[in-house]
Amino acid sequence: MAQQETVTTSLASAVGEDIAARLAPVDADLARRYPGDPGTRQPVHTVYVPADAFTAGTVRSWGGQALAALDEHAPDAAALAAVLGLPDELAGPVHERVRAKLTREPVEDLRIDFEDGYGPHPDADEDEHAARAARLVAAAYADGTAAPYTGIRMKCLEEAVRDRGIRTLDIFLSGLMEAGGLPGGLVLTLPKVTYPEQIEAMVRIAEAFETARGLPPGRLGFEIQIETSQAILAADGTATVARMIGAAGGRATGLHYGTFDYSACVGVSAAYQSSDHPAADHAKAVMQVAAAGTGVRVCDGSTNVLPVGPTPQVHDAWRLHYGLTRRALARAYYQGWDMHPAQLPTRYAAVYAFYREGMAAAAARLVAYVTKAGGAVLDEPATAKALSGYLLRGLDCGAVDDDEVTLLTGLTRQDLEALAVPRRAADALRTVGA
Repeated sequence: MAQQETVTTSLASAVGEDIAARLAPVDADLARRYPGDPGTRQPVHTVYVPADAFTAGTVRSWGGQALAALDEHAPDAAALAAVLGLPDELAGPVHERVRAKLTREPVEDLRIDFEDGYGPHPDADEDEHAARAARLVAAAYADGTAAPYTGIRMKCLEEAVRDRGIRTLDIFLSGLMEAGGLPGGLVLTLPKVTYPEQIEAMVRIAEAFETARGLPPGRLGFEIQIETSQAILAADGTATVARMIGAAGGRATGLHYGTFDYSACVGVSAAYQSSDHPAADHAKAVMQVAAAGTGVRVCDGSTNVLPVGPTPQVHDAWRLHYGLTRRALARAYYQGWDMHPAQLPTRYAAVYAFYREGMAAAAARLVAYVTKAGGAVLDEPATAKALSGYLLRGLDCGAVDDDEVTLLTGLTRQDLEALAVPRRAADALRTVGA
């Protein structure tokens, strides 16, 4: 029979009460600034289409062009595997799932571009394009043909284009409201941000629109596009991007890295502008640390090497795009830009290979953690959170199926979500207990 230990304490209960009072402001600030990941689906990419080229058939057209490129340059699993270096056990499942994805949901996140990709237009034309974009987006959500996430990239809030950007945003949002309301997948992108005050101005615009249209406070969120050195490091040496997240007051949903504007801003020659340049790695690392725990997600940039032309040239571009995508995934940048339909096959091939090749190992570690079985790796709650998040992202994009994950782990999606977003699960339990 084990000896019962004598428990002795020295601190009065008043000490704990005093500490709790002293740290109450810190507790509140932590909860406000670092609510954790929202636990919602994050698209694996963002597709940019100029506003004057956007039509009701854009998403379907991108899927068709992507499939045509796949059929022409890698018509079967063996051919795609040979180009990308996929192992035999992944070749069939990846090729099959890529084709299915391009048929079913070729674009996960569509941004109708009124900025760099759009170019200069007369005001009357931009008004027309903004109104048309709203009408087409509303119709696509109504008939089920929209990408899961859709929105616009407006012009920035710099003086030269500020009024135009605000007007385009107003026309687009007003058009959606007139057509029945804002869709759940609405995403807005604010480019070329350099000062937190520009974020504060965007918040003011959002508040004014919500008031004008009777929307609940906070309904409008937006992505911040990081394209200038000043957005990373301010003149006083502070990390501007962290201050931007704070200035957004909970409305910031993402930080998107702009490969070519940022590279040019810091003086990288055109031939070396790439998402794997050391300057890009530094900027994204700062973004990643600033966003950690805030619920704001980081998105990688793009490559301007397009898979067009003869097959050898397409294969070279595919290998580059595949490699950059895999590199980003390993660095926890789970979203990137795609600029051409023929980039979709390698986007999904990279994403699917990433999740399928690690599924069994992640599942085994998660089972060992949940059952306290131990094993070769000693995992902690933070790692279980990462393992669950990994499997959930694979499920969301179609890399793996629910029955596959349940068979390997014995866990449901709800179980995975509870492990991946423990704070949200704890809040739910407290609510039930109340």
